[in-house]
Amino acid sequence: MESKAAPLGTAFFFAIIQAMLKIDVISVQPKMFEGFLTESIVARAVKKGACEVNIVDLREFGEGRWRKVDDSPYGGGPGMLMKCGPWFAAVESRIGEGVRAPGTRVVMTSPAGRKFTQRDAESLAAAEHVIFMCGHYEGFDARIETLATDLFSVGDFVMTGGELAAAAMVDATVRLLPGVLGGGPAATASESFGRDGLLEAPQYTKPPEFRGMKVPEVLLSGDHSKIEAWRKSEARRLTEKERPDLLR
Repeated sequence: MESKAAPLGTAFFFAIIQAMLKIDVISVQPKMFEGFLTESIVARAVKKGACEVNIVDLREFGEGRWRKVDDSPYGGGPGMLMKCGPWFAAVESRIGEGVRAPGTRVVMTSPAGRKFTQRDAESLAAAEHVIFMCGHYEGFDARIETLATDLFSVGDFVMTGGELAAAAMVDATVRLLPGVLGGGPAATASESFGRDGLLEAPQYTKPPEFRGMKVPEVLLSGDHSKIEAWRKSEARRLTEKERPDLLR
């Protein structure tokens, strides 16, 4: 099953002109992405022509009458492993056989992968084509890993499938594409996990006081230099308190 792809839009700029990012997500549970594609920031990005997202049903490449994509592991053990044949066929249907294009990334969701970060999202956003391989059951036959350029995990825990992890990575990547968020480059310039490595400073909106809790006076002062200094100080304070590991 494939989502409708947006028509090619106007080229956007990173440091150089970048064309539309093509994203393929290969999954044995393709319906899990239906709401994600129609109700989220990803839907806006597709509509704007910043990216194209295709959801590929792995079972279309399954083997035999029942479109089998898994089998019992050699050596015994619980659960089922995803088979090589369907995965090689599915990935090669998107990139062809042999040497992949330089701008193509193939991402496998895996507990053994390195933890996905904002830097990784930025790197994927600069690619031309990204394929996400969603694991399921007890995982992949180890030979399938040879298809991947990257193994990513979204945390030190195990889920029943890689669909939610892939959706999180797609969202983190797509929101960085030029023109997707309102406010231009400034919208992502000072977020948590930015280039300074800190969490974002606390933010407030109206009313200036709610149930005895007041907005810091400096934010109401109109003095932009003081506000910027306060934000930098608060970003470091919050990071030291909540995520001291980031400072290391």
